[in-house]
Amino acid sequence: MSPLLLTLMIFAIMLGLMAIRTPIAIAMFAAGCVGYVTQAGWSPLASFLNSQAFARFASYDLSVIPLFILMGHFATQGGISKSLFRFASAVMGRFKGGLAMAAVLASAAFGAICGSSVATAATITSVALPEMKRHGYSGRLSTGTLAAGGTLGILIPPSVPLVIYAILAEQNIAKLFAAAMIPGLIAMLGYMAAIAVYVRLVPGHAPEQDTVSEKITLESLKGVLPIALIFVLVFGGIYGGFFTPTEGAAVGAASTFVAALVLRELTLDKLKTCFYATAEGSAMIFMIFLGADLMNSALALTQVPAQLASVVQSWNLSPLMVVSAILLFYVVLGAVMDELSMILLTIPIFFPMVIGLDFGMPRDSVAIWFGIMVLMTVGFGLLAPPVGLNVYVVNGMAKDVPIAESYRGVMPFLVSDVLRTLLLLFFPGISLWLVQYLT
Repeated sequence: MSPLLLTLMIFAIMLGLMAIRTPIAIAMFAAGCVGYVTQAGWSPLASFLNSQAFARFASYDLSVIPLFILMGHFATQGGISKSLFRFASAVMGRFKGGLAMAAVLASAAFGAICGSSVATAATITSVALPEMKRHGYSGRLSTGTLAAGGTLGILIPPSVPLVIYAILAEQNIAKLFAAAMIPGLIAMLGYMAAIAVYVRLVPGHAPEQDTVSEKITLESLKGVLPIALIFVLVFGGIYGGFFTPTEGAAVGAASTFVAALVLRELTLDKLKTCFYATAEGSAMIFMIFLGADLMNSALALTQVPAQLASVVQSWNLSPLMVVSAILLFYVVLGAVMDELSMILLTIPIFFPMVIGLDFGMPRDSVAIWFGIMVLMTVGFGLLAPPVGLNVYVVNGMAKDVPIAESYRGVMPFLVSDVLRTLLLLFFPGISLWLVQYLT
């Protein structure tokens, strides 16, 4: 069997298993096993699994993932989201579409201590959706806004997908977090601008003037104080050189736990939920790691990825054209895979290809910029049909809104995503501006 045919067979097995609703980790693991055995036999496969599984899971760098996940669950169960949305409503409520903008603002703030897109979407939806309905917002605008706002959970650091990219690409996590700050803020402002334009061009989806009773008071400011302190403590400590990103994640989890206790929202049952959900989420990510490692090793044996990189370089295409093609591929792949699986499966293939191109920048800068571009693009898969995991999560909480309406609701935000991605693609310095102060 030719290497190309074998590669196609591996991907066909993976996609076939996914089509029958096999978990992505098992689908990649099974496809990798078939590809590895076909090329090397059973004994080398057993030897690989014996060493690779321990080497992967014993990595100290991976401990940052469950710590950031635990930090997010403490924030979710600790009642922090309610205070955030009340404050955001007081700030934005005076504008047309203000509650929708407040939901985006609250999602961005919550994402700064969460790191999960789905958790951000679900948590802010539980608080904001009833208020938006009560004030006369349409189901389309409400669910579209909350689904899009949820993506800020991975665009604004800490971001679990960005941590995984850093591990795979062997890049500095702190620098990647710094590089994601400005693009994340641009995403937030872009979503708020999309709301402002939409409610004026398409009347009837938001009240002409919000009658939000919340005012900016000392009490509302106290509500957002824990978020501000945790953010400054974690990222100030990391960038100030007081502790590493892994230690910062531990400090963040501990401080979020204390904040939840102070707010008196964290019961014993909720505490158990935090640890159980963290264990479940971490196990899922680590299993995807193992499945992706095996599949990537099987693909490496075919030497097709290396040949593909050579072929692409021989075409003498502009580096921006190559990156654009990769980003478009991510958009298509997002229709069938979640963001973690995409990153784990494709970065070992695409990263060496991109890092070998001449962008007129140092290799470390290219690696960081490409990571931000990948992060921005995989967010498409969380919103765009036919999958759109965030859309499904939010729509499942809005029982009376048809899924088609929710998909229509995210369209203005996808336009904003396209514009932001093009901006960051043609102006890499936007992503790298803060990084220069860490070198």
